[in-house]
Amino acid sequence: MYDLYGALIGNLSNYLYTYILIILLVAGGIYFTVRTKFVQFRYLKESLRVVLAPSEDDKAISSFQALMVSTASRVGTGNIAGVSTAICLGGLGSLFWMWLTALLGMSTAFVEGTLAQIYKRRSDDGGCYGGPSYYIDQATGKHWLGILFAVFMILTYMVGFNLVASFNIADAFRVIPAYSQNENLAKWIIGGVLAVLFFVCISGGGKQIAGITEKIVPFMGFFYIAVAVFVIVTHITLLPGVFAEIFRNAFDVKAIFGGFTGSAVMLGIKRGLFSNEAGVGAAACAAGSAGVSHPVKQGLVQVLSVFLDTCMICTATAMLLLCSGVEPDADMAGMAYVQAAMNSTLGKFGVVFITVSLFLFAFTTLLGNFYYAETGLAYLCGMTPSNGAKWCMRIVAAVVVCVGATMKLGIVWDTADVLMGFMALINVPVIVILLKPVLRCLEDYTEQKKAGKNPVFKAEHIGLKEKVDFWN
Repeated sequence: MYDLYGALIGNLSNYLYTYILIILLVAGGIYFTVRTKFVQFRYLKESLRVVLAPSEDDKAISSFQALMVSTASRVGTGNIAGVSTAICLGGLGSLFWMWLTALLGMSTAFVEGTLAQIYKRRSDDGGCYGGPSYYIDQATGKHWLGILFAVFMILTYMVGFNLVASFNIADAFRVIPAYSQNENLAKWIIGGVLAVLFFVCISGGGKQIAGITEKIVPFMGFFYIAVAVFVIVTHITLLPGVFAEIFRNAFDVKAIFGGFTGSAVMLGIKRGLFSNEAGVGAAACAAGSAGVSHPVKQGLVQVLSVFLDTCMICTATAMLLLCSGVEPDADMAGMAYVQAAMNSTLGKFGVVFITVSLFLFAFTTLLGNFYYAETGLAYLCGMTPSNGAKWCMRIVAAVVVCVGATMKLGIVWDTADVLMGFMALINVPVIVILLKPVLRCLEDYTEQKKAGKNPVFKAEHIGLKEKVDFWN
């Protein structure tokens, strides 16, 4: 049964990304980039200013906290093991397609984040919450579609993505001799310990998760990039050859279309989407929880999150691997290649460092993912889930984390890819339909900035017809 499931989910993943999602995501990214007049590049500096501003609503989380939650989910196993998997299975050219997915996806993330702010709801304590289910429901009137999205979001983040994160944490411990002596037992022990730590951290709800990620994410990101830069600088003579190989492989037409299901294009887009999540929609849940004076501000924060994730951290991983001198191989896909590369450049310290980094990245991913899953549950329950529903979900999530540590590489990645793909199939067409209020919102923000004002949004400024909880 397990092998049958693996075969079915693998075939479905290949079909989705070969015939549907590659067109939807790239075309969608191009469309949003053109319609917003390249907002991700024009306003990148502004996004840095906005994210450092304090919350303009003391009952809501700040833009920085929202960035850390969305970055905690984005920055994780995809940035280390995912990049390694793409290089080993798809070749160096997959990095180019990962970069392209991110650069286009930054505009998609802007649209999602802005919509989440426009249609966010007011909570009982005066704070706010939102996300795709809410803007789908409120702007289109299709409540059933909002429910369907919430269900897929719970399955994707609580199950699919957390299976991957848990698996990669356990896989990182292969370097310990005792692990290989009794691999099955070691996986269950690691899974059990991880599940307990995870359960303790999520027991305090969304604000506790935001507080934890706010402290860990900047710390781990800074040190990871610092070590990567050190390795790159000490192997700087290899960089020209590395970039030449990346671009040569990216446009190797014969290699791409000779076996598309394992090509640089598919692997790059799959791992790029898994890493930055632009178009999937879940990061908009964090965006909808922030207290800002104008929706565009949080849209710009989401642009920054994608930039940090792929353009900085994924690139740092790729250069760290490719400057090590260790040749990628399909049998080394995942943490094995990363650890071999680090051992080659920094010895035992490098192996320990990358294992600890993977643990921190993956653990904050577990927390960020569960934050999104709880948002989906809140929508299904009408706003505030009962304590029984919350604790039941937390227990199930902890069990998933435990089981994920014991599964196989291909199955966990394919499961996450398929579930993520279904979210994108719902979200991207919806945000294409809802683009007009986003464009009017961006125009309003630009006009106020030109007038030297701190932009403040009112629904009447853009002629918004739908009733909203905020902005009146």
